[in-house]
Amino acid sequence: MPKRYLKEFYWKDYAIITLGLAIYALGLIGFIKPGGIVTGGLAGVALLIEYSTNGGIPLQYTYFTVNCVLLLIAFKILGVKFMVKTIYGVFVLTGLLTLFQIYITEPIVKDEPLLSGVIGAMLCGTGIGLVFNSNGSTGGTDIIVAIINKYKNITFGRGMMLCDFVIICSSYFLFYDYHKIIYGLIVMGVMTYCIDMVINGFKQSVQIMVFSKKYATIADAINKELHRGCTVLDSTGWYTKEASKVIIVLAKRNEATEIFRLIKTIDENAFISQSTVRGVYGEGFDKIR
Repeated sequence: MPKRYLKEFYWKDYAIITLGLAIYALGLIGFIKPGGIVTGGLAGVALLIEYSTNGGIPLQYTYFTVNCVLLLIAFKILGVKFMVKTIYGVFVLTGLLTLFQIYITEPIVKDEPLLSGVIGAMLCGTGIGLVFNSNGSTGGTDIIVAIINKYKNITFGRGMMLCDFVIICSSYFLFYDYHKIIYGLIVMGVMTYCIDMVINGFKQSVQIMVFSKKYATIADAINKELHRGCTVLDSTGWYTKEASKVIIVLAKRNEATEIFRLIKTIDENAFISQSTVRGVYGEGFDKIR
């Protein structure tokens, strides 16, 4: 039973990775590339080479060739576990980029490079977020940063941002146009935001702590009226040295306002603390992946 359970998630991961790669390829080929914008990562390097050769070296060739070299280097350093989904991602994305280049022969959004770039960034960010959510990888600078991260004390996100910034700024030496750098940085920002929203944004929940003498009434109301569980813990107010109770509620972000209004109707003098939490798993929240 456990093996079959894990196998189901194993294939589901690959299905989501494939979908994410397709969305990424559409954003890159259909929107970012026609706008002449350079993104971060290995895709940005591949675009620079294609632009500089006037299409003589299509970006998928550079992407695949460089990734093969990086994968050979990473095989000994990072091990097989990291490599499996990365190899799958590299091969599938190479095929998808080739396919989209055949069928998308003109810009989807014409004469609007910035708008085209923003739409492409939203698609690319969503696609990469889906890939990362399933523990996948598109290769490229992911591999470089993972190798550096193993030996140097640098966070993965900071390393990726540094690589992307250098790649985008280097486009100036090809176009001699600072507008291209600005467009590229905007695209990078939108893409990063979309990745974060896909991975973490929809998982955000709130933790509410309620300090009130009417804790029993508030806890019952949260249970019965809002159908949300809560926990009551013993506490001591150190200023008064008096024993009291504190209610802890874990709720979805859109439920917070309703909880606050309910508490206010019971005790206007209640002391309430709210904090954002990510990744609340269990009944009523996200399922454990």
